[in-house]
Amino acid sequence: MKPTILFGGTSRERLVSVASAQALAHALPDADLWFWDHDGTVNVTSPAALHAHDRPFELPFRADGILIGDMAGSLDLAVHENRVLVLGLHGGSAENGEFQVLAEARGVPFTGSGSAASHLAFDKTAAKRFAGLAGVHSPSSVSLDELDEAFSHYGKLIAKPAQDGSSFGLIYVNSSQDLAAVRREAKTTAYVIEPFVTGPEATCGVLEQADGSLIALPPVEIVPAEGTFDYKSKYLAAATQEICPARFASEIMAQLRDLSIKAHKAMSCRGYSRSDFIISDHGPVYLETNTLPGLTKASLYPKSLKAQGIEFVDFLNGQIELAVKRAGR
Repeated sequence: MKPTILFGGTSRERLVSVASAQALAHALPDADLWFWDHDGTVNVTSPAALHAHDRPFELPFRADGILIGDMAGSLDLAVHENRVLVLGLHGGSAENGEFQVLAEARGVPFTGSGSAASHLAFDKTAAKRFAGLAGVHSPSSVSLDELDEAFSHYGKLIAKPAQDGSSFGLIYVNSSQDLAAVRREAKTTAYVIEPFVTGPEATCGVLEQADGSLIALPPVEIVPAEGTFDYKSKYLAAATQEICPARFASEIMAQLRDLSIKAHKAMSCRGYSRSDFIISDHGPVYLETNTLPGLTKASLYPKSLKAQGIEFVDFLNGQIELAVKRAGR
């Protein structure tokens, strides 16, 4: 089957997707490149155009190849041309299960989790509930009606879009002005509101191997440049530290690995995932699971692969094999 890197998408995370595609194309130089533009069309693009694109986290990409069509037509072509899609996609319909449904309906192999797991993990409220059933502790949720009372009780809250990634839309609630900002944003976007948990941030990747077994990769400790791990700190701030393996006590490291696998299984993820935590005084507190975590040169999952001694190209080839096997191709 012909490996084809699909990147871009219609969500706000399409810029991150371009940077992931650059890393994917470097590891898989013989793969074709398909760019999913913001208007919903898919275009062929050249490696030269992709690698020449500077500042991918800030500037939009433009494909230089022929138009294939809309996503449905592109997936039909993928079937006809016997392609397996290597997903460099993040966020929106690329990660919430909608794209996966289209591909599954046609039998197109693709890397990462299927539609049901993608849809579940993308909804932070549902993900917290399912992870909790598997014994993975997360912060309690605060409703809009309880906002003032919760702020008075806890002193600090955090609000985040229920269905978004790359730390878009984060609101740190430290004042009455922040309460007003949450109410304003919640009019148009579903938000998850939680008590703020103090502690260092951590993330832990899970990898499905060829035989279906799961391993948890070395956890990463995150030290944001300016105290908050938002989009700027993730992708634009050189001072942000991402330490892998993390420097936590061995007991915490073991807990992070165990909880990440439990979360992965609770949502029936496939291929690979990455779960995020805060290390509180009482141990790791679960935040969310990413079914298509960033694969850029600066991303956390590739750092964990490297610390585990797994070459990026070997990881990708393994994911391609799993995808083809699952699709029965």
